[in-house]
Amino acid sequence: MKTGTKSLLFGVHQFIFHPLVVFIAWIVLYRKLPAWKELICIIIHDWGYWGKANMDDEDGEKHPETAAKIAGKLFGPSYHDLCLYHSRHYARTAGKEPSLLCWADKQSILYDPWWLYLPRAWLSGELTEYRRIAANCGFVSILTSHREWYFICREKFIQLAKEKKGNAVSYANNKRKEI
Repeated sequence: MKTGTKSLLFGVHQFIFHPLVVFIAWIVLYRKLPAWKELICIIIHDWGYWGKANMDDEDGEKHPETAAKIAGKLFGPSYHDLCLYHSRHYARTAGKEPSLLCWADKQSILYDPWWLYLPRAWLSGELTEYRRIAANCGFVSILTSHREWYFICREKFIQLAKEKKGNAVSYANNKRKEI
């Protein structure tokens, strides 16, 4: 079974738990409930990992396209973009600002404790990939413990979400508006 599929079934992007913590992060970060169409986007935003061999290779970085196609067909272009630009990499490559979903997704780690996150990441095989990437970027030494790595990444994602949420773009109703 491929890493992306394992991630959705029992890993970091588990199809029930991950959307739940993103939903909580959305409420805390934006101080409002997501609209029902936004809620659907929260639920489906990572479905594109299904069948992906790796999370962050060239193919894995295209994972937002699946949810964007679904949301676009169901709800129109603004929700297509909400899903597509939940990925900072995808938004940067397209020359767009990340969507509101991006920062809720990043801040969701605040509601995913290490004792739940790390076993899922290890079991799915994601932990090895994430640790290797962090070490190659010089972000976190490969010599740190898994728990230390988790807390360093967690603090970075929380800080990013708090700093950047003001730059996030709401694509609702085809209007680009700053939040």
